[in-house]
Amino acid sequence: MTSSASDLLAPDTGMGAVTLRVADLDRMIGYYREGVRLELLAEEHGRAVLGRGTTPIVILEHAPEMRHAAPGAAGLFHTAILFDSRADLAAALYSVATRYPNTFTGSADHLVSNAFYCTDPEGNGVELYWDRDRSEWSWTHGQVDMATIFLDPNAFIQEHLTQDALDLAAGRPGRVGHVHLSVGDVASAREFYVDRLGFATTAAMGDQALFVSAGGYHHHMAMNTWNSRGAGRRQQALGLGLVRIEVPAADDLGALTERMRHAGVDTRDDGRTVGFEDPWANRIEVTAAG
Repeated sequence: MTSSASDLLAPDTGMGAVTLRVADLDRMIGYYREGVRLELLAEEHGRAVLGRGTTPIVILEHAPEMRHAAPGAAGLFHTAILFDSRADLAAALYSVATRYPNTFTGSADHLVSNAFYCTDPEGNGVELYWDRDRSEWSWTHGQVDMATIFLDPNAFIQEHLTQDALDLAAGRPGRVGHVHLSVGDVASAREFYVDRLGFATTAAMGDQALFVSAGGYHHHMAMNTWNSRGAGRRQQALGLGLVRIEVPAADDLGALTERMRHAGVDTRDDGRTVGFEDPWANRIEVTAAG
């Protein structure tokens, strides 16, 4: 774990839109619009941008020539979409349950959040969640206390769904809260995402999973080996295309670029965006806010 503040990502770092390569663009747009209740912000040349308000959350790129990745490959575990209120989360959950019921896979109270899990029509994991206030989170020896406690989705909908949330999806806030990856091993993930990239470890499950963040969030990214232990570098395939990270300022981006190059990571810098790959060829791009 990094020991100097200069080696850490800036506290206000967050996640940007996740790009997915998809085989059936219309079907996937329908799922994220009608099920997850994102708005179609832009569409042209086989590329669709969906989000809430003016914030992009998922970018779908039509790639019909590609095949699905082999079982056990590294890549996306899930994109986690954060809703500002339990009413908005309940509305999205209700829409998934009524329009795409076979895609719902589970739910949990994680102490820091309420979370509901789905798999989109092309097999990409999706988490829909709401955070408890940070004052309600507990930390033990520098790690956030998280658990997996059963959360009844029907009871959640009954308690929190409002007609206002159902009627007024357009313009309501939401964003990518975190991105969870499938990787080959946790030790390499820690070396890359903590020691090089500059996240801080917030929780760990031995050699199975690692949770990391900036600024004391419960996690901006996670990596696990539950379905992918021993996986090597990814081949070109449907699924995850790009993970985006947003730092607060140009100076933060410059510091990150210098840190990655010093660590021997091959980076691409066009003056606005710095790009690189993790050990499994998951593409990461970092931009400065604004």
